[in-house]
Amino acid sequence: MNIQRIALITAMMATLAACSDNAQQQAQDAADKTAQATKEAADAAAEAAKKAADATAAAAQQASDTVKTATNEASQATSDAAQQAHEAAVTAADAAKDTTASAADQIKDAATDAGQAVKEGSKEAWEASKAAGREVKEGAKEVGRDIKGTAKDAKDAAEDAARKEKDDNG
Repeated sequence: MNIQRIALITAMMATLAACSDNAQQQAQDAADKTAQATKEAADAAAEAAKKAADATAAAAQQASDTVKTATNEASQATSDAAQQAHEAAVTAADAAKDTTASAADQIKDAATDAGQAVKEGSKEAWEASKAAGREVKEGAKEVGRDIKGTAKDAKDAAEDAARKEKDDNG
């Protein structure tokens, strides 16, 4: 009950009691009833306040638990994401290192192959030059033999012609 209503009822009862022959007794009864009603109203208000406090405390505890759970989950998710990012970075670094090492090996192998090809090409060019030199030398020797043979044939022909002329004149 509302305290104002209780006070109003008490005042009306006191007024009625004053109007009767037993005004004092009725006033005492009204006062007792008012006190009893006030006590009951106070007890009911205290019980309601206790229930409200308990409900508020339970809601606060539930909210606290929810915040704690959400914080823990967010912390775990952040930790997991950081770990995954770290692992991805390590994997990428390893892949880059492997790729770089592989590229360096391929460049080294290509340079070695190119050097070997140049060396072989130079050797083949040297051999070809030597062979060409031998061919020129042999050709020159053959030309020299041919010239020598031709010169001998010319000399023999000249001697034959001179003999023949001498025989014809002689």
